[in-house]
Amino acid sequence: MDKFIFAVIGFVVGAVIFFIVGMLYRKKVAEREIGSAEMEATRLINEAIRSGESRKKEMLLEAKDEIHRSRTEHDKEVKERRAELSKQERRLEQKETTLDKKTEAFERKEEELAKKLQKVTETQAKADELCKAQMAKLEEISQLTQEQAKAYLLQSVEEEVRHEAAMKIKEIEAQLKDEAESTAREVIATAIQRCAADHAAETTVSVVALPNDEMKGRIIGREGRNIRTLETITGVDLIIDDTPEAITVSSFDPVRREIARLALEKLIADGRIHPTRIEDMVEKARKEVDRTIREEGERACYETGVHNLNPELVKILGRQKYRTSYGQNVLNHSIEVAHIAGLMASELGVDVALAKRAGLLHDLGKSIDHEVEGSHVQLGADLVRKYKENPVVVNAVEAHHGDVEPKTVIAVLVQAADAISAARPGARRENVENYIRRLQKLEELTSSYPGVDKAFAIQAGREVRIMVKPEVVTEDNMILLARDIAKKIEAELEYPGQIKINVIRETKAVEFAK
Repeated sequence: MDKFIFAVIGFVVGAVIFFIVGMLYRKKVAEREIGSAEMEATRLINEAIRSGESRKKEMLLEAKDEIHRSRTEHDKEVKERRAELSKQERRLEQKETTLDKKTEAFERKEEELAKKLQKVTETQAKADELCKAQMAKLEEISQLTQEQAKAYLLQSVEEEVRHEAAMKIKEIEAQLKDEAESTAREVIATAIQRCAADHAAETTVSVVALPNDEMKGRIIGREGRNIRTLETITGVDLIIDDTPEAITVSSFDPVRREIARLALEKLIADGRIHPTRIEDMVEKARKEVDRTIREEGERACYETGVHNLNPELVKILGRQKYRTSYGQNVLNHSIEVAHIAGLMASELGVDVALAKRAGLLHDLGKSIDHEVEGSHVQLGADLVRKYKENPVVVNAVEAHHGDVEPKTVIAVLVQAADAISAARPGARRENVENYIRRLQKLEELTSSYPGVDKAFAIQAGREVRIMVKPEVVTEDNMILLARDIAKKIEAELEYPGQIKINVIRETKAVEFAK
C-alpha cells in the first residue's frame, strides 16, 4: 500500500516537473520567434523608408521636369501671341492709313460735287428763266394762259379717247355677236354667272288657332306646368299674349316648330291637356313629321328624276319642306332649280341628269344650318361630300353663291337657275319698306351721275330708265355712262336677279317758218 502511494506521488511530481520544463521550453521558443519577427519588421520598415525616399526623389525630379516643360511651352505661347499682336497692330496701322486716304479722297469728291451742284443750280435757274420767257411768249402768241391750254388739251384728248373707247366697245360687242355660235357655251356661262343671289330665313314663327280664349289657360296649366312641359319636350317658345284665340309658336328650327304646332293642334282637338298627354301627343307629332319628311324627300326625287340618292340625303332633303327663304319654300325652290338647270343643260348639250342632281341638292345645307355652325353653302358641300356624291355636284353646291370658283358649266348653270327661281315674280316675299328703300336707293344712285336729268326705277326694281341731258352727255358717253352705272349698282346694291339699265338721250331741233 505504501509502495503504491509513493509511486503515485512520484508520478505526480514527475508530471509537474515535466510540465514546468515544457513551459520553459515553449517560452524560450516564443521569445526566439518574437525576436525574429521584430527583426523582420525592422527590416521591412527600413526598406519602406529607403523606397519612399527614392520615390520622393523621383517624384521631385518628375515635378521639376514638368514645371520646366510647362514654363517652356508658356514662354513659347507668349512669344507666339506677341508676334500675332504685332501683326494685328501692323494691319490696323495699314487700315488706318488706308481710311485716312479714302477720307481725303471723299472730301475732295464732296468739294467737287458741291461745285458741280452749284453750277447745276445756276444752270437750272437760267433754264427756269428761259422757260418762263418762252411760256410768256407762247401765251402772248396763243392768247391762252397755261391753265387754259392744259384744260383745252385734256378736253381734246378725253373726247378723242372717249370716242375711241365707245367705238371699241361697239366693235367688241359686234364681234361677240358674230362669234356667238362658236363661243355660245362660254358666253352663256359668263353672262349668267352674275345672277347668283343670297338667301335668308324670315319665317321663324307659327300661329295655332284656338277655339276660345279659355283654351289658353288650359294650355298654360296649373302654375304653368303644361306650357313648361311642352316647351321642354319640343324645344320651342310658346308666346301667349293678348292676341285673341291664337298662340304663337316661335323657334329657329322649322322641324321643331312644326312638331310643336301639330302637337298643340292634337291636344286642342283631344281636350285632355296634362304633362303625360303632352308627351304622347309630341311623340305622335314627331313620328308624323318624320314620315312627312321622308315622303317629301322621295317626292322631290321623283319629280326631278334624280335616282340612287342616299336615304339619309333624302331625309335631309325632305326637311326643306319646313324651311323658307324670303317666304319661298326651300324644297319647292330646290325642285324648281333642278328643272331650270336641267332645261339649260339640255340647251347647252351637257349632262342633264347631273345638272338636275346638283340643282336639287344645292341648298341642302339649309336643312341643318340652324343646328350646326357654318354657312348653308359649306354645310351642304360637306353633306354631299360625306355621302360620296359626284365632285361636279360638290363644286356646284360650293359655288352656287360664289364662295368658290365654279369649275364646270353645271356649277354655273346651278348659279343661274338659283337666281332665276328666286328672282321670278311672286317667288319671294319682300317687306314693303325694304322694297321702297331699295327702289329709292337705286334711283338716288343713278341720279348722282353728272348729266343725268331724271331716273326712274320700274318693273319692281328690275329696270331703271335714265334720262340724260343731251347738251352734257354725248352719244359716245351714253355707252360709257351705262357701263359705269351698272358697275356701281353691282358694287353697292343688293338685289335679286339682274337690273336692266336704259339710258335715253333725246335731241330736238325746233325752227319756225316765217
